[in-house]
Amino acid sequence: MKAVLAGFVLLAMIGGAAAQTDLARVVTDRREGLRAVGQHMEALQAIARAGSDPRPAVERVEAVQRFFVNFGQRFPAGTQQGAPGIETRALPAIWSDRAGFDRAEAALGPRLAALREAAAGGSPQAFAQALQAAGAACGDCHRPYRAR
Repeated sequence: MKAVLAGFVLLAMIGGAAAQTDLARVVTDRREGLRAVGQHMEALQAIARAGSDPRPAVERVEAVQRFFVNFGQRFPAGTQQGAPGIETRALPAIWSDRAGFDRAEAALGPRLAALREAAAGGSPQAFAQALQAAGAACGDCHRPYRAR
């Protein structure tokens, strides 16, 4: 009986460690993806500032769009700032105000679609305006849900 109980305790410990590792991997993947999004956004801003033809930016916008598909799923319970073994700037407000986070996330999709359309259309002015709107949607999420 003691051996069986010890086995269950060991499995629970291993399972807990594996779960912690999985959560840490989720955070690492999320961080790396957001870093890549930031690099894309910086490149898009350079195009807008230069008033260049935005059509070559379509691929970058599409990469950002792909990252944000099911974005909310990148924030499972236990991956917030302050969770044991987790290094992140994701504030607990993501989980305590999930409806607000989901609204902020939902607002980004149409703005990225408009940005892609503007890039494909080739108008530097329309692209700059769409980029500004997409950036505002990013800020609407960063301010309440990300630590500085």
